[in-house]
Amino acid sequence: MLTYNKRKRGEGMNRHTQLSKETAAGKQRPDKLLPTSLRAIATKAKSDKKHRFGGLYSLLNTSNLKAAYYEINPKAAAGIDEIDHTKFGKNLTSHVAELVSELKEKRYHAKLIRRKHIPKGPNTTRPLGIPSVRDKLPQRVAASILEAIYEQDFYDFSNAYRPHRDQRKAVRQLRDTFMSKHISWVVEIDIKSFYDKLDHEWMLRMVEQRVSDRAFLNLIGKWLRAGIMEEEGLVVHPATGTPQGGIVSCVLANIYLHYVLDSWFEKQFKATCKGDAYLHRYADDTVAVFQYHGEAVRYFKEVQERLRKFGLDIAPEKSFKKLFSRFRKRDSERFDFLGFEFRWGKTRNGVDTIKLRTSRKKLRKSLLEFKEWMREHRNKRLRWIFDKVKSKLLGYYNYYGVTNNNPSLVTVRKEVINLICYWLNRRSQRKSYNRYQFKQMFEHYSLPWPKVVWILWSDQLELDLA
Repeated sequence: MLTYNKRKRGEGMNRHTQLSKETAAGKQRPDKLLPTSLRAIATKAKSDKKHRFGGLYSLLNTSNLKAAYYEINPKAAAGIDEIDHTKFGKNLTSHVAELVSELKEKRYHAKLIRRKHIPKGPNTTRPLGIPSVRDKLPQRVAASILEAIYEQDFYDFSNAYRPHRDQRKAVRQLRDTFMSKHISWVVEIDIKSFYDKLDHEWMLRMVEQRVSDRAFLNLIGKWLRAGIMEEEGLVVHPATGTPQGGIVSCVLANIYLHYVLDSWFEKQFKATCKGDAYLHRYADDTVAVFQYHGEAVRYFKEVQERLRKFGLDIAPEKSFKKLFSRFRKRDSERFDFLGFEFRWGKTRNGVDTIKLRTSRKKLRKSLLEFKEWMREHRNKRLRWIFDKVKSKLLGYYNYYGVTNNNPSLVTVRKEVINLICYWLNRRSQRKSYNRYQFKQMFEHYSLPWPKVVWILWSDQLELDLA
């Protein structure tokens, strides 16, 4: 697959960047295919910020499309044609040859995207778009090309869908800003239905700032305009938006917000601020922090005008301005970002510090989801249930296992045990287990205890700005 940056196995990788040596079919994937192409693109994009790239469409060739097959998630659900990763791979050569022919002759059309609604909260769902494997291959190649170009333009405070970056880095960056700068006010903007409201015309105009290849731009347009089949069978052709779940959607969303928000903040708004002002963004989750109240108020007003220009609106009930100052800790409010609650506290040495714990809303949501999962799978074999529960707990600890958050993790483990006991005793009309039997069961299967997986900035490095 096209690649331009050196990667270490398991370090800072996501499902789009990780190099997979084996597939479900047991085939060995190529280690390197045209690695210099993206390196050259990245080098040129970095050295010349106004260069517009042509000839990109030619990179959608047989070698790169075959390599893309080994890059996509082999366990992902099948698209509208019901051909999953394994079925597509059995005739990979013929499938890719047909795809290349359609691309060369400009006969390529994106298939309908299958939409799946997953629970997001009480009475709400998140719509996910599932493209066919046939469409994922050129999307993977196109996404790699766009990443090579725009990695040179994206700001450091943008952390979503980028190599060697994740939510934990975004959380660290925000905390470090509070600890090292004079910050007193927080403004969080929640963009309403961002992935559904993304304007296609603006999107293509933004990509045109760096891409001059008309065939490549037309291909992106086809993916943006692809029809969506809802779960009940209704087909819609959206005039705006890009489906969540599409491989190319992630980088396109980042490009959109780079021009709409990031560049505007850094080049225009921040230049007029007299005090410290910083933006932190993970996908469409955005937090801006300010030294002075007046600038926070002005940002809250002007950012809404900026978003409306590009067809976006905020969700008033989820957007706020709060005092969060180390000099006024008694009056400061707590706020959530990426599942963590930020609050002021003190170290054992009495130094002011930011402490993180699991957001109360996220904690309740996680336990509610586990309750529904346990209710649905209570009749499975105990070995299967406990293996899954162990995996779920370890995944939870890996994300929320941050310094000072151990009490929240202990609470989750305790509630998980209570829910297991509750639902296992409802396998039938009579109680299945008594207290002694549950004790033996948990001793045998031994659920993992919480642990600190990642550590925040050392207390010795905390800056005292008083």
